[in-house]
Formats: sequence, C-alpha cells, structure tokens
Amino acid sequence: MALAMEDRVIVAGGGPVGLIAALDLVQRGVPVLVLEAASTPIQDPRGAAFHPPTLDILDRLGVLPSLMEIGLKIPIWQVRNRDGSVVAEFDLGILAQETDYPYRFHLGQQKVMPVLLAALAKHANAEVRPDARVTGFTERDDGVLVEYADREGTSHCVSGRWLVGADGARSQVRKSAGIEFEGFTWPERFVVTNLADDLTRFGFTYTNYVTDPDRWAVVLRLENEDGEPNWRITYPTDPSLTDDEVLDPANVQSRLVDIVAGAEELHLRYSGIYRVHQRVARQFRKGRILLAGDAAHINNPLGGFGLNSGVQDAANLAEKLADVWHNRADEALLDRYNRQRRGANIEFVQKASIRNKAMIEERDPDAKRQAQDQLRAIADDPQLSLHYLLESSMINSIRAAKGID
Repeated sequence: MALAMEDRVIVAGGGPVGLIAALDLVQRGVPVLVLEAASTPIQDPRGAAFHPPTLDILDRLGVLPSLMEIGLKIPIWQVRNRDGSVVAEFDLGILAQETDYPYRFHLGQQKVMPVLLAALAKHANAEVRPDARVTGFTERDDGVLVEYADREGTSHCVSGRWLVGADGARSQVRKSAGIEFEGFTWPERFVVTNLADDLTRFGFTYTNYVTDPDRWAVVLRLENEDGEPNWRITYPTDPSLTDDEVLDPANVQSRLVDIVAGAEELHLRYSGIYRVHQRVARQFRKGRILLAGDAAHINNPLGGFGLNSGVQDAANLAEKLADVWHNRADEALLDRYNRQRRGANIEFVQKASIRNKAMIEERDPDAKRQAQDQLRAIADDPQLSLHYLLESSMINSIRAAKGID
C-alpha cells in the first residue's frame, strides 16, 4: 500500500527565500514544512540590501515594522572613482510617487532570520525542522516523497503535495530534478570584508560603486550585532594569486586603503573569498518541483539583485501555489510562475548585473569617459533619473513580470 501524502508543501532551505515562501504560503492557508540543513540560522550578513518591491512584500507579510527597527534606510547612492571623486549621485526620493519605499534598506540576513522565524512560529500549520539536509526525492502523481539526513547522518522520509527548492546555489533539489544550471563562472574571485571604520569621513555615502578596470569595489554601510557601523567592502582579486595570498592581512589592508582614498589604515573585522557565477536554471518548475532564489538563479552582487529577486520569486510562487492548493486555479498556473520569474531573471537580473560589472570595470578610457558623462547627465535630469531608478530599483522588473501571461 502506497504511503499517503501529507497535505502540506515542503520547502527545502530555511534561508530568507525559503522562510518567506513558507510564511507567504501559511498566511494563505497552506500548511508548510521547512527542511533546513543547518543547526542554527546563518550568522553572517550575506545579502543585505533590499529594494522597494521587496519591502512591499515584507510589509504585506507583516514583518517589515520589526525589520525597520533594526535596519538602515539608504536614500542616496553613488558611483565614484578610485581617487575619491564622485561620478554621479542618485536620490531614490524621486521614486516617492512610484513606491511607498523610496530608498534601499540595509539589514544583514543574520538579523532578518530571527524575525522571519518568529513570524512563522505563530502559525500552527508551519514547522521549521533544522539539521535536515535534503538528499533527494521521489515524485508521485499525488505528491513528493522527500529524503533528508539529520545531524548524525540518519536518513528520514517525509511527504508533501509539492516541493519548493530554496536550498541555495548548490541546490540538491535542482540536482535531483535533473535541471540544468546554465551560465558561467567569473574568472576572478571576490573578497568580502567588514570594517569597523566610519567611511563617511572619507566622503562615502551608505551605498557606493567604485569604478576601476582591475580594482573596482562595492562599499556598503551595515551594522554589527551591537548597532555599530560595519562597513562591507567587496572587491575582485587577481586570478593568479592563491587564496592565502589574497587574504594575507597586508594584501587586504593594501587593497582597502587603495579603495578608500585618503585612508592610511583601516580596522578589519572579517575577510573572506567567494566565487561568483551568472547562472539560471533551465526551468523553475518540473512537475511538482519548484525552484526559487539561488537554487534557480545566481548572479554577481553588483546592484544587489540576488536576494531581492529570490524574495520576489517566493512571493510570486506562494500566490500561485496557494491558488492551485485551494482549487482556485489549475496546476498550469505554476507554469506562469516559471515564465514570469525566469523571464524576469534573464531579462533583468542577469543583464543588469553583467552591465553593472562592465560599467565599473570599463578599461577603455574613452568609453569610460563617455559612460560617466552619460551617467552624470542621467543623475542631473529628474526624468532620466526617474527612469534609471525604476530600472535599478527593480520596480520595472516586477511590473514587466506581472505582464507575462
């Protein structure tokens, strides 16, 4: 006799995307089980910049007020040169007629997670199970049998009507489903650092893109656990250097003072290396398997699109899956999720993040001068600036995706 399927959706991955998908589903009356491989929530900031459409989602879910109490509103961002000169400055306040949130919002994921977990804990039909690493699944006509291993390596099996893979870039759900992860890996590794210094005294605003062919950087203002300034600087490395050479304290210090014009020494809290990819899953839905977030797409960090597009996946998917769950729509509606979110990622996230990287590392002096002149002209013209910020803040991306049938 076949095992009866539990009436619930299983979400693989208890990061922000998985928890937001689960919270959105449970608020729509869909029971959820979240399987998370880690024992405790992540403890580093990771993706930390939220765009206006993502704040709309967090507000609808009722968690935004709690997040606002511990995060930073960022209305201004800059493009700068390595010598400290400002190429262009953009004020997101110009979006006030387009969104209730005309700013970026900075908050590390380690601070977001407890708020999401507390919101989920209020629902009796939601469970988050840590130490549960998904290892595979078996799909049936009426649902999915999901296998996972606990901390000791013991195997378990649970069941649900649908499986959402929000289990990151190395997604076991995606791999087990046999879905290709198309794209490429950038040759250079990226270094991410956290600093204790106040970089505003060097002219930096709270979001900055520093241009240079080889030594570009992204500079963001975050806060540590005690609410003290915690500036994040991300920069590319020389592919010929070993990881140990890249992370040598003297080498890191040299790169940082090169980025922060005028600084003689900076106080490093953390440095680490990661590889950066541009990849999109060939399909976001395969039968009863649905992908969201990094499991479905990854990109370079220039523009802060990765986490935001993942949250937008989660919200789009939850709405459609709930309609299918409650028999308000046919399962074919989930193919629209695939078309909308995969389309938005290919047409906006991938292209925009690649374009941003090309802009800040432009090598040809004439092309760089022309691009910077154009950027200044956009920043100085309210109408051009409005259009530019509707794009860079992902508002146009959300609107375009909704129009895909």
